[in-house]
Amino acid sequence: MIGALFPLVRPVLHGLDAERAHDLTLAALAMMPARAPAPDDPRLAVDLLGQHFPNPVGLAAGFDKGARAADALLGLGFGFVEVGGVVPRAQGGNPRPRVFRLARDRAVINRFGLNSEGLDVVAGRLERRGRRGIVGVNVGANKETADRLADYVACTARLAPLADFITVNVSSPNTPGLRDLQGEAFLDDLLARVVAARDRAAPATAILLKIAPDITLDALDAICATAVRRGVAALVVCNTTVARPAALAETALSAEAGGLSGRPLFGPATRLLAEAYLRVGGHLPLVGVGGIDSAEAAWTKIRAGASLLQLYSALVYEGPGLVARIKAGLVARMRAEGATGLSAIVGRDAAALARTA
Repeated sequence: MIGALFPLVRPVLHGLDAERAHDLTLAALAMMPARAPAPDDPRLAVDLLGQHFPNPVGLAAGFDKGARAADALLGLGFGFVEVGGVVPRAQGGNPRPRVFRLARDRAVINRFGLNSEGLDVVAGRLERRGRRGIVGVNVGANKETADRLADYVACTARLAPLADFITVNVSSPNTPGLRDLQGEAFLDDLLARVVAARDRAAPATAILLKIAPDITLDALDAICATAVRRGVAALVVCNTTVARPAALAETALSAEAGGLSGRPLFGPATRLLAEAYLRVGGHLPLVGVGGIDSAEAAWTKIRAGASLLQLYSALVYEGPGLVARIKAGLVARMRAEGATGLSAIVGRDAAALARTA
């Protein structure tokens, strides 16, 4: 029903400031009663991270930063939802306007700056909702904190008992210095402390690591090795990019500072995903993010090495009906290839896509 209504309300939403439209959408979802989604085709199921995912299509962090509408979002048919990013102390983020639609490019630029209601508020909402469906939490550090590693530890200790996975976000481009934590020495210390905090609080909760697209292959080598050594359960590839492809049509808006997401990110994100798969495919599953706006894009991500998928920006243009269309398209592709599940498809084209995506 909601998906069918989106073409009617999209002109109204797109007539508003992008953040205002998002806030209204989230508020409407938060008022909806929880409902179970329609059953998925069994061929879409993925067993990973100690969980049984009914389908691989997840909602990326950033849409529901405060965990206000996780149940309603699951009801839209997502196989899992990641809320956040969450930081220990409430912070407002960067001044508005801070999010921009690049409509002709099917892209978004944001510079939110990890705006968050804070750890106590988000933890309270997760406690009240209980444990229905698969919900993870993306965690970060306050902009003005004196000890960023301690912020990640505090978030992990508090939220691990309330979530199915914790995603360590060291890749937001909108918090100064945060991406420096992807350096090998910092990352090793960070992951060691986060995993230890998880072990004390909720040993069964998986720890994921979300990386940036704007890294060299040497840096990827180090990140992958550190993640495997420290017991990370999966890599999330990848966050928004600070790069600006020359082919962007919305040239005026493309000059806005912030992270670019959506269709222009698909190529570089998929190449990085394939490169990561070639390095850790036998040891660490991958979550593919960046530019997924169709079943074909989702299929390509899986063949590049993704066991799970996440999307967000495409919803701005396609609406929630996109989730069902992607799932139907994946089933159709599996049927055409005689596949009984997605695991046999994962990484099949990684070597080729690493060279050409």
